[in-house]
Amino acid sequence: MITFLVSIGLLILGYFTYGKVVEKIFGIEENRKTPAIELEDGVDYVPMKGWKIFLIQFLNIAGLGPIFGAIAGALWGPIAYLWIILGSIFAGGVHDFFSGMLSVRHAGASASEIVGTYLGNTIKQIMRVFTVVLLILVGVVFVTGPAGLLNNLTNWSTNMWVIAIILYYLFATVLPVDKIIGKVYPIFGLSLMIMAIGIGFNLIFKGYNMPEMTFSNLHPASTPIFPFLFITIACGAISGFHATQSPMMARCLTNERQGRKIFYGAMIAEGIIAMVWAAAAMSFYNGTNGLSEVLANGGPAVVVNEISNTLMGKIGGILAVLGVIAAPITSGDTAFRSARLTIADSFKLNQRKPLNRYLIAIPLFIVGFALTKINFSIIWRYFSWSNQTLAMIVLWAAAAYLAFNKKNHWITTIPAIFMTAVTVSYILQAPEGFKLNSLFSNIVGIIIAIVFFILFISRIKKTKIEPLTDEI
Repeated sequence: MITFLVSIGLLILGYFTYGKVVEKIFGIEENRKTPAIELEDGVDYVPMKGWKIFLIQFLNIAGLGPIFGAIAGALWGPIAYLWIILGSIFAGGVHDFFSGMLSVRHAGASASEIVGTYLGNTIKQIMRVFTVVLLILVGVVFVTGPAGLLNNLTNWSTNMWVIAIILYYLFATVLPVDKIIGKVYPIFGLSLMIMAIGIGFNLIFKGYNMPEMTFSNLHPASTPIFPFLFITIACGAISGFHATQSPMMARCLTNERQGRKIFYGAMIAEGIIAMVWAAAAMSFYNGTNGLSEVLANGGPAVVVNEISNTLMGKIGGILAVLGVIAAPITSGDTAFRSARLTIADSFKLNQRKPLNRYLIAIPLFIVGFALTKINFSIIWRYFSWSNQTLAMIVLWAAAAYLAFNKKNHWITTIPAIFMTAVTVSYILQAPEGFKLNSLFSNIVGIIIAIVFFILFISRIKKTKIEPLTDEI
């Protein structure tokens, strides 16, 4: 229990200490007009209250990620706590803050446009395609999962639910951000928080034996900690998907001072959610072996359902349904909305006109529907790797921004180096990758991370540029 409480305390402390360091290095300008004020269009650029933006951002980046990922990551034992703490404070929070605030400084631009600004046009073109593909994969993952669960609860077939969810996604993607997302998401975001708080308190007061910190690998299958843990727990530590969501809320901020609370703060809140579910998964099943058996015979949705109903009764059952059905749906529709914005930014298509929104959205959903016919587990595995690869690229872009502006780039460079090693090592040895020897893959991953760092330093030295002027 001590490890769990200390871990939660460290996450909160990280927000009030390192979060302020990150904010100071970036340089908040409270009197600067934000895109929501300067470019208000009643569709995507819509001023909102800070607390509402926070809850929407929290739900957008969370969904099932910090729950399912943390449950799967708990198989390695309490070492997962350490990654959640360090990842959220020094990697995920930094990543989310810069992906949001750089968007604020660049007229609400999407992640691919920001990356291109600081890493070059070639990377921008790659990122445009990479980001849209990732977002479609996210949307598909969060169509098929909820549709299957709803099929078990109703008389409707899975295909009928897929069609119903996609139709909802279409409307949520093209309607003004304050019509559905702005009204419903704060409620769901608050519910997700209440669910985690309830689980956490019940773990403590009902006397569950929460494991204390150990650096041992407790994974029943002896799967190596590096790089697999760092790919498995993405949301809850660091996730590239967040970089696609932050620009949506960057278009709604009314003051730059809101940035730390909304972007860095939402990531810390997600880390707390992940910490609760990692502890619950290990404690409820008396260790990683018991958890492994349940995951093998029902998956994380069964874990969520059993823990919620046992610890919180009927209320827990309702929240469990919310967690495994509503939460992924709310991540899926914002994924497609982000894909629309990314494509619109790429082709400079004004989104004030409804026709322009439908011209982008309808083809997206046709592709998404086709992908729902592919095996869910295959899509999820490729999503996990591409998700962390996107986070790595965004961190390098943020590092370039800081270096070009003569600021301390190490707060982004160090996590960028680490995530480069993780993503390269993983794809070389993973079942869905090249299936190479793990030691060889890890060495190559570290070498490539060092090469990336050398190329980064070389670019910074060769690029004769004065501190960049951020534009709206």
